[in-house]
Amino acid sequence: MSLPAELPKTVRRYTRWALNPWTVLACVLAGGIFGWAVPAVARQLGLVGAVYVDLLKMIVLPFMISAVIFSLQSLYREGGASRIFKRMALVFVVFSIAAAVLSTSTSLLFNPGSGLSADTRAALGKLVNADGDRSNTRMAMHEPPAAPHVRTIGQVLESLIPQNIFAALANGETLKALVFALLFGFAAGQVPTRLSGGLHEALGTVYHACQTLTRWVNLPLPVVLFCMAAAQIAHSGLEPLRVMAGFVATFLFLSGLLLTVGVLVIARRAGVAYPAVLGALREPFALGVATSNSATCMPAMIDGLARRLKFARSRVELLVPLTISLLRVGSVAYFVCGTLFIAALYGRALGAGDVLLLALVSILSGFASAGMTGIVTVSLVGTTAAYLALPFEAVFVLLAAVDPLCAMARTAVTVVTGCAAVATICDEPVKL
Repeated sequence: MSLPAELPKTVRRYTRWALNPWTVLACVLAGGIFGWAVPAVARQLGLVGAVYVDLLKMIVLPFMISAVIFSLQSLYREGGASRIFKRMALVFVVFSIAAAVLSTSTSLLFNPGSGLSADTRAALGKLVNADGDRSNTRMAMHEPPAAPHVRTIGQVLESLIPQNIFAALANGETLKALVFALLFGFAAGQVPTRLSGGLHEALGTVYHACQTLTRWVNLPLPVVLFCMAAAQIAHSGLEPLRVMAGFVATFLFLSGLLLTVGVLVIARRAGVAYPAVLGALREPFALGVATSNSATCMPAMIDGLARRLKFARSRVELLVPLTISLLRVGSVAYFVCGTLFIAALYGRALGAGDVLLLALVSILSGFASAGMTGIVTVSLVGTTAAYLALPFEAVFVLLAAVDPLCAMARTAVTVVTGCAAVATICDEPVKL
């Protein structure tokens, strides 16, 4: 009769091991080595990662919609909705500006892209042109690029409104689904409790069912990490990492700084020791590294902040989807670092006004990157580069080559700083 009690304990112990950062790192390294040693076999493992990410994406939209509407209803019942949204707007602006300033300072300090040797430039040109001819490389890297398409504010606002919510859900348009959930949640909050009680209970059921599904899907995470790393290295090899080492090292160092600041903020707001914060962030951090998709980390973020750090669950359930969708600190840092890399690569000196413009455009592009992942996020560097009259098309190939590694760091930063923003907006937990 002891089996039912023993099984959950075993699963919990396994989950702690599987989501440990050292386990995550070991699986990624082991997968990379396997992909380098046996590329023909490793390429076939990419299917495992694709299926895993699709399973998580399957859960994201119903989870987000139910969490936002459910939380808004609860917030209206408790009162204080206006105060929460004012504080949220202030925190989002402050966090974005701080991320842009720290990213600019770090990138200018290390200045990736400058002082490259002739051999490294030739290797970069080979990646761009898939040939070893340096003269062709020089011409390709300096030809006038076509101006990238820059969306106007009106177009951005128009793209937020779902003409058909069912079409938005079918297409996986996260930001449109979020706008619908917010508007519907505000409206549902005005409906008398005697009429909205059934909806409230139904949404609660969907929300908790999605959390359970997420826990089930996370069980094979070490195997998934191994397969994804092996497939990526088998596909691209190690050459992109070698020739782009300066940029990758700078961005990883910057990501480490932002992660450290995020942990410090959460520890201060939660009033707990750093090991407790690291334990609460273990699952969302591991998911961010594994999937490079911050939306899939929302259930784990809510669980860590509400259950483990004791922030008010009704606030956390509302703020986490909003933070993941709108506060893209990882993307802001990447846009700044990537644009300064391009400037150094082409020998373009930037003045104080250029740097301020870069910081502002990167913040706005960060908000515009909501719902974007992978190569789509990389393409937005073209927007920041265009404002400084920097070429982008040739360098896009270089950034895309190392993006799988940068995307892991970018997502981890967005998730951890998102948790820090939620902790800042929420009232401090009451210690019993």
